[in-house]
Amino acid sequence: MPVKNRFAELLPEITAWRRDLHENPEILFETHRTSAMVAEKLREFGCDEVVTGLGRTGVVGIIKGKSDKSGRTIGLRADMDALPIHEETGLDYASKTPGAMHACGHDGHTAMLLGAAKYLAETRNFDGTVAVIFQPAEEGGGGGREMVDDGMMERWNIEEVYGMHNWPGVPTGQFAIRSGPFFAAADQFDIYVTGRGGHAAKPHDTLDTTVIASHIVLALQTIASRNADPVKQVVVSVTSFETGSKAYNVIPETVHLKGTVRTLDPGIQDMAEERLKAIAEGTAATFGGAARVDYRRGYPVMINADAQTEFAADVARAVAGDCAEAPLVMGGEDFAFMSNARPGAYILVGNGDTANVHHPKYNFNDEAIPAGCSWWAEIVERRLPAA
Repeated sequence: MPVKNRFAELLPEITAWRRDLHENPEILFETHRTSAMVAEKLREFGCDEVVTGLGRTGVVGIIKGKSDKSGRTIGLRADMDALPIHEETGLDYASKTPGAMHACGHDGHTAMLLGAAKYLAETRNFDGTVAVIFQPAEEGGGGGREMVDDGMMERWNIEEVYGMHNWPGVPTGQFAIRSGPFFAAADQFDIYVTGRGGHAAKPHDTLDTTVIASHIVLALQTIASRNADPVKQVVVSVTSFETGSKAYNVIPETVHLKGTVRTLDPGIQDMAEERLKAIAEGTAATFGGAARVDYRRGYPVMINADAQTEFAADVARAVAGDCAEAPLVMGGEDFAFMSNARPGAYILVGNGDTANVHHPKYNFNDEAIPAGCSWWAEIVERRLPAA
């Protein structure tokens, strides 16, 4: 089965939704306009139930099939939030909100799931129930966790859940997926280094925090090169180095380091946290200073369940003719909270030769819409075949 004809017919309408969302980006849980638009569309489509306010600003639409002999419910999830990036695309529908843009394609994900919801509400050619899930705050806010914690899975007895993300570099409308660990756990850390400040011309009278912190930055790289099993992935990145002084002639009293740790294995995650603290504190002590570490675990490893992944790949091959093996991704994805709560699968749909996500010149490729909508609709019709 190739792309469904209905989505070719709906493409102009879905594209218009997507571009409206792109023009009006909202960050984290502040997706008030977006959530209201989604809820309004779902009601227009004739969903049997539309619930707002889950996970603060999340929306769930319930669509019942022509029959319910199976008694089963599956979830389809899209993220809605934008990023705090100033857009540089020059598009005629570019962001109207300075400092915010849809630089990761969540506008496309939301529009595609709305298109699939419209089709499913029209046809209802399945046996069971579908929950279309529109989630806020994927970009660091943990909206998926909030929706799960609000009891979403239990409320509708969702048995399994499927998600999708566009992927630059994969041919437009083609798919890629992998079973098992897929996206990394994403942790954050702050390191506060203290010493003794003073005049830059008298370093011997100080405990130089810039030197201490520089040694910490370099030493942290040994976590990957000397502490981790070489066949297991770990990334330790210091992303901010801020001193307590902006002057040219002052050795600062304090330095604040920020960064992230990415892992795909719980044991490696434990090791990285332990070693980061030991290295920071020990290195600072070597130079006579001190370091305090605040380490916070963020999104867990996103794991695709074997059976759901095999099924999702079969559906992708039916829609696009093929489904590639996706690479491991060291980025985080809070679909992990949903796939930890219920078996699930997360797939990549090609965005073509475009700027990468999280780039000020990125734009979701509307030509991917029919394939993405078809995959979601076919997931339902094959997983819940009409009685």
